[in-house]
Amino acid sequence: MPQWQGKSRGTTLGYRIFVFVCRHLGIYPAYFILRFVAGYYFLFSWTSSGHIYRYFRRLGFGPLSSFFRIYRNYYTFGQTLLDKVMVMAGIDRDTFTYDFDGEENLRAIVAQGRGGILLSAHVGNWEAAGHLLRRLQTHVNVVMFDGEHQQIKQYLDTVTGGHNFRIIVIREDMSHVYAIGEALQKNELVCLHADRFLEGNKTLGLPFLGGEALFPQGPFQLAAGFRVPVSLVFAFKESARHYHFFGSPLYQRGGEPKEEFVGRLMRAFVGDLEQKLKRYPEQWFNYYNFWYK
Repeated sequence: MPQWQGKSRGTTLGYRIFVFVCRHLGIYPAYFILRFVAGYYFLFSWTSSGHIYRYFRRLGFGPLSSFFRIYRNYYTFGQTLLDKVMVMAGIDRDTFTYDFDGEENLRAIVAQGRGGILLSAHVGNWEAAGHLLRRLQTHVNVVMFDGEHQQIKQYLDTVTGGHNFRIIVIREDMSHVYAIGEALQKNELVCLHADRFLEGNKTLGLPFLGGEALFPQGPFQLAAGFRVPVSLVFAFKESARHYHFFGSPLYQRGGEPKEEFVGRLMRAFVGDLEQKLKRYPEQWFNYYNFWYK
């Protein structure tokens, strides 16, 4: 069964080098060095490259185009990581520009006073554009697997002064559900990634880019259970210094049964994700076998 293994790649030394370059030379020299790092992954990360190649083929690109887009994918992924650190550490933050489509939808969530859930995926870089959410004048909580190496996390916290968001770590004892409930009661926003799952998680197979893929039901069941408004949010890099943030119209569970709402929301999420990837094909960052059919 295709599933994420729960760990992210990278080394503390690599982050230290790039942060030093960003601080003292700027983002463009860091991007230049990144080209060689992307080249290394392009040449030697055969397993992940194979998964990304098949992803591009699903999007309709030819064999040769898909092959060379693997490099562009690695390079874009590296850029988004650098941009995130730049913004969170306050290094040259103000030179990034943004479009914000759907801000009124997120403001509507806050206005209801019941909190809200934002569903996203491992695409683009919504964290780099996440400081836009400060304009909503409420706290943002991010629910995530504790999948980064601890040394990297400690170093990034030192560099950035901690996360822009409050982190709610997914626990086996389900204590994260209570933390989510407390945040919603305070009229805060809770963001969950709804594209990855670990072994044992409840999933649903849905049509996605010409195949069948499994998506975790947990984030959608939480939204249904708490009965709070939901928006699908994504942010994509459109140029070296520009991001485009999207917040969908709201989904709210009325009198419909829980499972019916979960299915409707999951289909809407997958459909929106598919459309965004057709517009920004290089910004898919799931480096494992995502499809089971």
